[in-house]
Amino acid sequence: MVETREAEHADDLLEYADPRDPLVWLRRGEGFVAVGGAAPVAAIHIPGGEAERSVRMAEAWRALSADAVVDDAVQVPGTGLVGFTALAFDDRSAAASVLIVPSVIVGRRGGRSWITRITREGAPLPEAPTAPTPYGPHWSATLGPGALAPEGYQAAVRGGLDAIASGEVSKVVVARDLVGTIPTGADLRRLARELSTGYPDCWTFAVDGLIGASPETLVTVSKGTITARVLAGTASRGADADADAAASAALATSPKDQDEHAFAVQSVLRSLRPHMRSLAASEQPFTLRLPNVWHLATDVEGELADEASGFDLIAELHPTAAVAGTPTKVALDVIQRLEPFDRGRYAGPVGWIDGNGDGEWAIALRCAQFGAEPMAGPSGELDRLPVTAYAGAGIVAGSDPESELIETRVKFRPIVDALA
Repeated sequence: MVETREAEHADDLLEYADPRDPLVWLRRGEGFVAVGGAAPVAAIHIPGGEAERSVRMAEAWRALSADAVVDDAVQVPGTGLVGFTALAFDDRSAAASVLIVPSVIVGRRGGRSWITRITREGAPLPEAPTAPTPYGPHWSATLGPGALAPEGYQAAVRGGLDAIASGEVSKVVVARDLVGTIPTGADLRRLARELSTGYPDCWTFAVDGLIGASPETLVTVSKGTITARVLAGTASRGADADADAAASAALATSPKDQDEHAFAVQSVLRSLRPHMRSLAASEQPFTLRLPNVWHLATDVEGELADEASGFDLIAELHPTAAVAGTPTKVALDVIQRLEPFDRGRYAGPVGWIDGNGDGEWAIALRCAQFGAEPMAGPSGELDRLPVTAYAGAGIVAGSDPESELIETRVKFRPIVDALA
């Protein structure tokens, strides 16, 4: 049983989320969170190393939602039956792909606020929240080089260039990691709040310990219409107005970045076409301004020709050339060869789905994965939790290893600054 009702305006949705394990989807102050302290109604976990996890998640969600009785008096995206989801980047990853159906959700969109309550058949609806939970103390993380330090990263980029020169791939995305710890019991809502405040035009997400703020929409599905935003090609923001304008213009006219962007756009269009009645993308990319970088961006829009759900489209789309390379399957093998770590859910799809198969998904970028098992701190006590952050860069013919390293530093900035 699912019931959604209008509710009073909540000034800060994050205050209702669980401090230790938040479930969050926000952009420009709108979205929804699972209410802390309320046990989830259902959780789907597809273990690491199993094939076609997007397809299997689609099947599992259809089965779970098929018999749902929904009483939705609000009828806006994000109401009714909703599941939060985060999928592994690569089916070979040891990380599980997850979907979590909370029992209580608080949301806001388009000036309307709501509370959704969900329960199993025959059980009473859970209580609606009466008050938010105040934020816990401020905290900070200590981060340092991970499995791929700066020197190793430049060597990995050179390995990517060798794969391109040999004709193995046309593009490959090479990532590196930073690792560290946070205090056990830290209020993780503070990280989500810092990201949503500093990067309001990005999707701020938190699902099963994966927290970040992504600028890239993988796909949005709403009543037969799909939209996506492809990002590939990056430049640092300038130190002043003139330098900033010059950086934007240089990105827009860079043959290397234009080539990288074209690979990503064609990857998305090729994946979507079998499901679409119509599909269009802007002829030329535009420069998207974020607080720390410029990106080349292309918006895609189309009309579905079939009953494909968001998960069905993710199975076709992911991974895109923007986060893997071209051709995709070969690029995934090159990534496994070059990166001495498991990406987990970094660069995988993260978002939500409703009972109709509609939803919103971003690519999990500018993010960190928090571990659940305590580890020993300097005192020897089990008082720290592990955290790993990731950032990557697209490598094409003409890429420079040192420049790509600098690009990852710029991409690390949102999550590193927020963790500090």
